[in-house]
Amino acid sequence: MTAHSTPPLLRPSTGRALLILLLALGGLLRLLDLTDPPLDFHPTRQLRNSIIARAIYYDLLPNADPATRALADSIARVPARYEPPIAETLAAVTYLAAGGENVAIPRLYGTIFWLLAGLCLYDLARRITDSPIAGLLSLAYFLILPFAVQASRSFQPDPLMTASAFIGIYFLYRWSESQITNHQLPITNSSWRYALLASIFISFAVFVKIFIGFIAGGAAVAIVLFTLKGKFWRSPQVWTMAAIMIVPAFLFYFVGDRGNSTEYITNWSLDMLKLITSTDFYSRWLSFLGSLFGLTILFLSLAGTLLAAPRGRALLIGLWAGYLLYGLSVPFQMYTHSYYHLQLTPIIALGLAPLAETVAARTSREKRIWQAALVALTVAVVGYHSWVARSVLIAEDFRAEPAYWQTVGEAIPANANVIALTQDYGYRLMYYGWRRVDLWPLASGLAEIRGNTINAGKTFAEFAADKDYFLVTSFNQLDKQPDLKKILDGYPIAAQGDGFVLYDLR
Repeated sequence: MTAHSTPPLLRPSTGRALLILLLALGGLLRLLDLTDPPLDFHPTRQLRNSIIARAIYYDLLPNADPATRALADSIARVPARYEPPIAETLAAVTYLAAGGENVAIPRLYGTIFWLLAGLCLYDLARRITDSPIAGLLSLAYFLILPFAVQASRSFQPDPLMTASAFIGIYFLYRWSESQITNHQLPITNSSWRYALLASIFISFAVFVKIFIGFIAGGAAVAIVLFTLKGKFWRSPQVWTMAAIMIVPAFLFYFVGDRGNSTEYITNWSLDMLKLITSTDFYSRWLSFLGSLFGLTILFLSLAGTLLAAPRGRALLIGLWAGYLLYGLSVPFQMYTHSYYHLQLTPIIALGLAPLAETVAARTSREKRIWQAALVALTVAVVGYHSWVARSVLIAEDFRAEPAYWQTVGEAIPANANVIALTQDYGYRLMYYGWRRVDLWPLASGLAEIRGNTINAGKTFAEFAADKDYFLVTSFNQLDKQPDLKKILDGYPIAAQGDGFVLYDLR
């Protein structure tokens, strides 16, 4: 073998086997600790979906007990409805087939969606760089990043939204590749097929959660302008794609039964825009990204964007621009909610592909021993991050939580009117303890940003006037509100146990 030959592991003939191995590794990591309660990652959001899915399940269950169904529906009306319950409905229908609720089902769906998006990422990175090795390395980052492993299997809209959007972006790139290169506008069947597939997947993603529209829209605008230049307005495919991408989500979020989507835009976007005028916001945002992805990787991906071939560079610039606009639209979440950055994972992974292509080309000119050393280093890095992802998933065991909250629920008389100072907006109690409660406001950083202060006497008179009991399970919050603690000390204790006190307000 000559000094410039490629080691067997990197030969094109092994590409398919490596692809299968990476997909299997990504899938297996996400199936670890599969039946642990959904409290490992942003439990508030996962429990919210679980509560809604349970209500849909009981509504669909033919022989459900009417009282249980009514209580499930009553509890499901507590969480705000910011987007259509797509993931919840999918889970509920599968609960029927499985014979009951099972936390593994949403995780399996999240894993499947992520792996499908990974296949599209691999082929897209390969097309942008003309290098299967670059595609494999981008896919490896996408699949084994510990944050992405945990977030992509969580029960919330974001995994489905991100996967659907990126599959649509893949077909958008294929649409661009399929265009006629002369001055005529495209009319080929394959061009229409890619246009429709791209618009359908992106439309579905935006319907699942509208904020992906910034990133998908940035990609669409960039790739259309790169492909058709100023003639885009003459293309029926462009207008068809635009209509399919925009109209369904527009009708739901701005015209039809909007749920709480308008309230969300007001409270979390418009009311928080003042944050973007502070330099502290941008430093917090960047620091938070570093904790999730690593700042070195982030900047390497940006460098790869600049080094990509023209079509790929246009797409990546559109994706990054869309992400920036998205971040400015929900500034508070940019440094507090990690799952709001899940959609950045495929962007970073794709941006790394041009750098991986350069490294692969340089490696092919080295002696076999150095090629083997680089391969060994790559395997070690993949193995290390896989081990970290595995360790994060099994680090905590939440299997005792359901029984605890059932105990708390049993201490509360049925049909009692309860106000609670409790964790996760009361979702743990409502989901596992089957008790609907109203919530006492929390003393938090968010309240400080909004300028909200709690007048305990006035708030207690308003919130607790028609209540039978006051439940406390979050004692650190009670310590932050000494005026409330003083008020509650004047009422008898109806029940108490490990980690909770129930005050009788009657």
